[in-house]
Amino acid sequence: MARSGTMTADIPGAVEAQEPFGTDPAATRYRLRWNKVPEVTVYFWVIKVLCTTVGETAADLLNEKLGMGLTGVSLLMSVLLAAVLVAQFRTAVYRPGVYWLAVALISVVGTLISDNLTDNLGVPLEASTVAFAIALLVVFVAWYRSERTLSIHHVDTTRRESFYWLAVLFTFALGTAAGDLVAERMDLGYWISAGLFALAIAAVAVAHFALGLDAVWSFWIAYILTRPLGASIGDYLSQPTGDGGLGLGTVITSVLFLAVILGMVVFLTVTRRDVSEPERLPKHA
Repeated sequence: MARSGTMTADIPGAVEAQEPFGTDPAATRYRLRWNKVPEVTVYFWVIKVLCTTVGETAADLLNEKLGMGLTGVSLLMSVLLAAVLVAQFRTAVYRPGVYWLAVALISVVGTLISDNLTDNLGVPLEASTVAFAIALLVVFVAWYRSERTLSIHHVDTTRRESFYWLAVLFTFALGTAAGDLVAERMDLGYWISAGLFALAIAAVAVAHFALGLDAVWSFWIAYILTRPLGASIGDYLSQPTGDGGLGLGTVITSVLFLAVILGMVVFLTVTRRDVSEPERLPKHA
């Protein structure tokens, strides 16, 4: 899939450097511009699916088990997401802990947006799916017209990062609505649904690597599809056996997946496996 560059083992505080002795400093000085998102590796996709699963189970947990209701949960999670996004925007470089906490929270909020439209406002899933698809397309068009690219290699300015997180939010909302629509219309069961979405992601991978499908579009299509994939896995693990699940419950499922996410984020923070070289720009650029 698409590859997203970020920082490397260089010291994050270093914003300017100079070529070796003997060259003209005026011609060789440069500054580093760091990407704010991780490189897209297998770690990225695993954590993304896990965050998606947590988004599904955590939303159900807060809504049903704790009795907060959709409105209360939506307000709480939106406030938490806003606070984490403020921290994310204030970082100068990609920080795994902050970034993936934002993804986990935005997965919950995206799920709740779709659920509120369906359960509280009675909007049909067909309508919400189309609406979210249009909203995402509008974000992409505005992003491209502003930056002339949708690449996630260079999410390194406030404007680009704003477009990025807005797109991520709508991918979760769209994935939720489309996934629920498929689940209701086809009534395939959790495990078969998960397999169906996994095959769709595999088809995108084949189209990219074998048929030359554009890397940017390959990434975003797969990103959308991981939402219903993760939700199907979460439902399969958490729902009662009588409903086709394993009966682990939302609490155990959420805690289990959060623990795995935490372990992987700590691993990436220490090893820096999901970072890459920053973009080097002339000092005057």
